[in-house]
Amino acid sequence: MDAVLTARGIDKAFFGVKVLDGVDFDLHGGEIHALLGENGAGKSTLVKILTGAYRRDAGTMQLGGISVEPRSVAEAQDLGIGTVYQEVNLLENLTVAENLYLGRQPRRYGLIRRARMRDDARALLTRYGIDADPDETLAHYPVAVRQIIAIARAVDLSGKVLFLDEPTASLDAREVQALFTVLRQLRAQGMAIVIITHFLEQVYQIADRVTVLRNGRMVGSRAIADLPRRDLVALMLGRELAEATGQRDPDATPPDTPAAFRFQGYGKRGSIAPFDLDIRPGEVVGIAGLLGSGRTETARLLFGIDRADSGQATVDGQPVTLTSPEDAIRLGFGMCPEERKSDGIVGDLSLRQNIVLALQARRGWAHPVPRREADALAERYIKALDIRPPDPNRPIKFLSGGNQQKAILARWLATDPRLLILDEPTRGIDIGAHAEIINLIARLRADGMALVVISSEIEELVAYSSRIVVLSDRHHVRELRGDQINAQAIVDAMAQPGAAA
Repeated sequence: MDAVLTARGIDKAFFGVKVLDGVDFDLHGGEIHALLGENGAGKSTLVKILTGAYRRDAGTMQLGGISVEPRSVAEAQDLGIGTVYQEVNLLENLTVAENLYLGRQPRRYGLIRRARMRDDARALLTRYGIDADPDETLAHYPVAVRQIIAIARAVDLSGKVLFLDEPTASLDAREVQALFTVLRQLRAQGMAIVIITHFLEQVYQIADRVTVLRNGRMVGSRAIADLPRRDLVALMLGRELAEATGQRDPDATPPDTPAAFRFQGYGKRGSIAPFDLDIRPGEVVGIAGLLGSGRTETARLLFGIDRADSGQATVDGQPVTLTSPEDAIRLGFGMCPEERKSDGIVGDLSLRQNIVLALQARRGWAHPVPRREADALAERYIKALDIRPPDPNRPIKFLSGGNQQKAILARWLATDPRLLILDEPTRGIDIGAHAEIINLIARLRADGMALVVISSEIEELVAYSSRIVVLSDRHHVRELRGDQINAQAIVDAMAQPGAAA
């Protein structure tokens, strides 16, 4: 079958950093094609080039065998390429009919023919099995219905190729199946569909083919029927990881040490399925899983950023309620987030101010940390963690990524936490800082601190984790202990369907 859309040798760089390197991509009519890859793989950049949002630096693109170079999303739509983003880009204050025909309303003598628009909208909604009133405002309907309305509009505008960016991220299981029914209908009509998703279970439900990007390069494109889940996970992570065994440090925590922190049946609908997790002093619980598996959602729940709607948490055997990070901090929890620039540092504040931030939050803003104490804490942790340059007055935004990460760690160490949650602590930092943080994790474990560490670096988890919990499709699917902890076992567990939990 000839490809409807073909891209060859696509390159793209931002500020001298290449994010796409010679990517090839083919899309056929009457297929649903999953585009997969971890953070930074280049998926969104490729889609934005193919849909006119970005201009490519090099390469060619053909639609129906004809060379094209869309210079805008509107121009791509005119060519037959539609896009629906995760955050539905429709206007909630307008009616369903107005959203479907916005910018192309039927007119007569310069006036909008509202009756005609309403009838056309009703016919379009019926075609997609959407039970919606054309005269009702879009805000009246749930996200799933808005998503399908956005798809109906995009297909009506374009009609050849449809790109969907994380369309199921905010949907429950029933809503996902309703969306898939529409996508299967479009596929049967010959539509070429690309879906970006992190849910492997859904990939195997809906996709005909899959293309995997890694570090800006296309590493594989296969028919889903010929691709076992384990092989797909290995493609996404890199085959070298599947073969690595890592070098493990011995676990110094006695097996009979009671759990200080227990989470039983803990979960949040639409975020992470209920799970059980015990954490003992002096151990590192590693959290492994592909992007979108529920790793960060687990951390947010443990730290009270998101509130659980099922289960029970206990500390030292006493029930506790985590309704906010303030509750977690009072209980002796700390957390270094994955996105340090947006969620971790306060860029315009000094290094000193960033280090004492969590301690100040625990004491309350009515009781400011004295300057002498702040100076002493900053000096202590700047020296202990070798933060450079060692200037406590320097705005933290001028530090390197690795030193910013160490400053966030210093912030929580200054509170003397009992449980420290680290979400991707070594991502995006230089080799020297990387090694220092790995050594720090080992020291904190040896000193008796309880740690939960989320990382996409499998060898790291193997090396320092006492136990590893593996997630898939927002379910905790397996816990590895002792001799079970190796890279191959982690990859195999990642390939398990989430519903198997």
